[in-house]
Amino acid sequence: MRVITLAGSPRYPSRSTALLTVCQRLLEQRGVEVIPWNLHNFVPEDLLYARFDSPALLALKEDLEQADGVIVATPVYKASFSGALKTLLDLLPERALEHKVVLPLATGGTVAHMLAVDYALKPVLNALKAQEVLHGVFADDSQITHYDRQPELSPVLRDRINESIDTFWSALARRHRPLAVAV
Repeated sequence: MRVITLAGSPRYPSRSTALLTVCQRLLEQRGVEVIPWNLHNFVPEDLLYARFDSPALLALKEDLEQADGVIVATPVYKASFSGALKTLLDLLPERALEHKVVLPLATGGTVAHMLAVDYALKPVLNALKAQEVLHGVFADDSQITHYDRQPELSPVLRDRINESIDTFWSALARRHRPLAVAV
């Protein structure tokens, strides 16, 4: 199985990227190939000027075609996900997430931003024709420490991430079960 992680924070390191790092480790322990992507893989002008022939964008599209699942993480600014991430998602083909299981993750200063996952990010992921968009995980900034070194998650957040990865893993596994042959 192959999974793409997509870090939507314009900052690096960031709390949302730290969540992806934790998820990547958990998936790799299960034998999943994880290919990390972040906004810093793209020339800013390619995103701003909608260069659909950007080498990085073409490489991401190729990776997405081969992926079974995607985990997208973003900070929440002004009650919505990162504008830089939106710019990147806008450049993907309409069916870029077709046949993919998607797990959205978000971080923000307060729990007041918690609904940004459901009301801002998920509709865009659905517009890209994701097969299944799982229940997202929102973490407030106090739940992630040392994100610039070895990320530490609060026990509650760690449990929620573990549960989400279990659900993500199960959804991926359903896609790989051989179809029963009628006798």
